[in-house]
Amino acid sequence: MKDFSGIKDYQVAVLGLLIALGAIISTNLLSSGIIQFQKLQAQAITVTGSASQKVTSDFATWNGSFETRNANLKSGYAKLTADANAIKDFLVSNGIEASAIEFSPVNSYAIYKRTPNGYETNNIEGYRLSQSVTVSSKDINKITEMSKGVAALIDKDVELSSNNVQYFVSNIDDIKIKMVGEATKNAKLRAESMVKSTKGRIGVMNSAKMGVFQIVPENSTEVSDYGINDTRSIEKKVIAVVNATFTVK
Repeated sequence: MKDFSGIKDYQVAVLGLLIALGAIISTNLLSSGIIQFQKLQAQAITVTGSASQKVTSDFATWNGSFETRNANLKSGYAKLTADANAIKDFLVSNGIEASAIEFSPVNSYAIYKRTPNGYETNNIEGYRLSQSVTVSSKDINKITEMSKGVAALIDKDVELSSNNVQYFVSNIDDIKIKMVGEATKNAKLRAESMVKSTKGRIGVMNSAKMGVFQIVPENSTEVSDYGINDTRSIEKKVIAVVNATFTVK
């Protein structure tokens, strides 16, 4: 332990004064920093803006799949080809242009015999062949009406599995850009409304974060944190959300 007996009283007093002065200065600096930080925080406001627009689909797609089974691969392929021709004739007769019809490559699978216990053997008992067809057109009314009558192919011994028509908006990317701008304007209006009572003014926008887009049926109120992309409705509604931070003067 050090011996402070040699230090005079006035030296102790000066040392104590310096320590106290240092503590006061540090406290003032800390308090000033906190006040400045709080002041900076108080000068910004974060709001959420939104915008919506009704849109009409101008493009549609429909697809279906069909298959056949046969003990002979060649005979099975001939049956599948006949089914594809019957489907194409049906589509064209319902006003679908041939250029809008696309058939996928044929898939074929061997079917193996099984034992009485259900185990698969190496012996082939037949083949399963399948193919899909897709129709894409801007004439959404024709595709819609055509899809309602595909059951008529059953009479022609075609095993067709039909999917729902999907409806799209071809310029959706342009609409999204426009909606982001409108949602940002809405965010500023909301910020101005919030600070109006305090006689403050909104300054520049410090940051903005775009939320997910919701493309929902026209009269739907459904929303999702991951976004929605409705393809089953012709009439839709596009909703954009923007979170923006503004300075407050």
